[in-house]
Parts: sequence; structure tokens; C-alpha cells
Amino acid sequence: MTVETHNYPTPAGEITLIRLINNHGAAVTLSSLGAGIIAVEVPDRHGKIENIALSYENPADYLGDGPCMGKIPGRYANRIAKGELEVDGKDYRLAVNCGPHHLHGGPQGFQNKIWNTELLSNGVRFTLFSPDGDENYPGNLRVAAEYRWNDEDDLSLTLHAECDAASVINLTNHTYWNLNGADSGSALDHLLRINAPQWLPTDDTLIPTGEMQPVEGTPMDFLDFHAVGERINADFRPLKIGKGYDHCWVLNPDDESCLLMRDAIVLKSEKSGRSLHIDTDQPGVQIYSGNWLDGCPKNVSGRTYADYDGIAIEAQGLPDAPHQPSFPSQRIDPEHPYTRTIIFRFRTL
Repeated sequence: MTVETHNYPTPAGEITLIRLINNHGAAVTLSSLGAGIIAVEVPDRHGKIENIALSYENPADYLGDGPCMGKIPGRYANRIAKGELEVDGKDYRLAVNCGPHHLHGGPQGFQNKIWNTELLSNGVRFTLFSPDGDENYPGNLRVAAEYRWNDEDDLSLTLHAECDAASVINLTNHTYWNLNGADSGSALDHLLRINAPQWLPTDDTLIPTGEMQPVEGTPMDFLDFHAVGERINADFRPLKIGKGYDHCWVLNPDDESCLLMRDAIVLKSEKSGRSLHIDTDQPGVQIYSGNWLDGCPKNVSGRTYADYDGIAIEAQGLPDAPHQPSFPSQRIDPEHPYTRTIIFRFRTL
């Protein structure tokens, strides 16, 4: 494994980019800003190595970007209704930064912080301290995100957190994928399979209603492969609300076992022959079809991405779980630390 590091200035301070190159030249580039994935360079069916993770030309542009490109949002990824949080009978007011709701831990969430960096033999360990009251969340929280890259083109991400008081946490990775190449245009032709028989209906502001509904007979059914864009314009209210997919599928409605589900999500491209297999022990996955990418910072081609140029696959806890007692709990306290795993396996068809 070859490791290369480079430092870049940003308005928030200097960040470090780490490039991990395996024995056949496939590589992953990670950033200390938001503990993010900057690039994933893997071969297509003909052996051509190309970046398939949407990325910006300027490493500093990841700071405060709307798409949360490639980064780890927190303390709570996804939405908490109206920014209202109650923990052990005490109310906390969180920032409202997505319509009437709290999104991705607030405007100064983990995605916009510079994490500490520790190089490993085959990866990187990013760590962050979030003090009590950070974005109004309770408890002193210590977080670690450990990425490891191997010669089989597997990128594993282990998320761990400990807190000295009762609080809530939900961590994921927010990379956008285009298996035809990061700057190749629309990803709506990609074929998607999700090993989830249920999804979460929402209100018109994308807050779950608390139900878990069967996917059968709806455009939410990805139990077999379907192109992401095949039914995106269907006469189906949930798809019209957000101009496409921005919904959570239930991988495990009772996550007490925390078992790793192999091939929980599979994304593939017939055009390039690349496939992405995701294994995870997270209870859910948010699929976002890049409905609002237009206007983001410029990529390496010198253009901004268009809507639907990438698909975000966010293995995570269920959105708004603090308000939904039937959902798997996202509580963390001194006796119950948080650990979750996401493995991205890149293959060719």
C-alpha cells in the first residue's frame, strides 16, 4: 500500500488529503475536512481506472457545501423534525437549517469540521471531539471514523462514538456515486438493488410519518434491480415532493443484533461494467438521487454538476428516530457507545 499526503488551506484552517494506492493502482483519496471521501479510482470492465466519486476541483470548496459531498454529517445525519430534541425529559433546541427541520447536525455539523488525522498501514483514522452544547446537543462526544483500503478494492468505514451523557447520534457517509466516471453526466441509468422490503413514508417536508410500508407495488421496490431513473417520474406523490428519490429504506427494523448484512445495497452500471456492493449493520439506508446538485462547486472538469449526476447511498439510522419510538433507537450514553460499519466493495461485471 502506497500512502501520499498533501495539505491545503481553507478558511477554516489547513486540511490534509490522504491518497491510498493498492497493489494494482486502484486508489482512494480521503480528506480531514468532514472525514470525507474525495475520490475512489477503480477499474472498469476493460481495466481503465477512473474516479467514480463525485468531487470538487478545489479541496476547500467542501467547506459548507450544500450537497455535503463525500463527508460524514453529524451529530445526527438526516432530519430531526422542527429541531426539537428531548433526552431524558430535558428539551434541546437544535438549529433549523432545512426548511422547518434540523438536518445533518446543523450548519456547523461534523461535515464542516476539520478532524484529527492518524495514518494507518492501510488506511486513516479520523477523530473529532464535540463538546457538550455543540450545535445544542448534550454531552461531550468523542468520534472516530476509520477507513481501510485493501488490494481487493474494498473500502471499509468503521464509525465509533462515546459520550459522557445521554444524547443521540446518527453517522453515515454522504458520497455521491457515478460508476461511469465522476464527470460522465447523469447516473439515472444505474441499476439499483436494495435488500429492504419496507420503506419510510414521509410528510411533504420529508419527515417520516412513523409507518414502515411495504415496497411491493410501488416505485420504492428495488428488491430486484431497477434503473434509478426508470420510475422517478411516476405519478407517485413521494417522488414528486423532492423531485426524485430522497427516502429511507428499512434494512433491519429491529437492530438489536447489529449483524452485518452483505450486499445490503448494490449499484451497478452496464455501461462501464463497474458495480458497488455495500455491506452494513445500519438499520436503514437513505437513497438520494442527487435531485438538487445543480449549482454546487465546480468539479475537475471546470463545471458544476447537474441534478442526478450522482447517487448518494447513506447507510444510517432511521431519520427522526428521536421522535419515533417504533424506530431503532439512536440513543448514546456512557454505558452504550456507538459503533457501526459500512463496507464499500468495488467490482466489475
